[in-house]
Amino acid sequence: EVQLQASGGGLVQAGGSLRLSCAASGFTFDDHAIGWFRQAPGKEREAVSCISKSDGMAYYADSVKGRFTSSSENTKNTVYLQMNSLKSDDTAVYYCARLMSASGYQCYTDQVDYWGQGTLVTVSS
Repeated sequence: EVQLQASGGGLVQAGGSLRLSCAASGFTFDDHAIGWFRQAPGKEREAVSCISKSDGMAYYADSVKGRFTSSSENTKNTVYLQMNSLKSDDTAVYYCARLMSASGYQCYTDQVDYWGQGTLVTVSS
């Protein structure tokens, strides 16, 4: 059974940092890119970052470039999202997800075949 367990959300002040973790199980970790997506109240779910397994590169949404960093610890089947310089606009439920391919460049919701449960990030101004 494919499982994606996200953790690490919480309440943080603007300018602060959080690190989200996504522990994956039930599939061959190297065969699928892992993505982070978020959904703010009243808004559609959007891509934040996807890390490609084919070449290890990461894609970032323009809104988070330079502030967020994705990394993968393959020995633990875990992907991280380090979020720095957080803004109130980053407030959302963050989901990790498995993409259908090993490439993370198609970092879109329609490329996801499994979603994890969300973790809430609240940034206070």
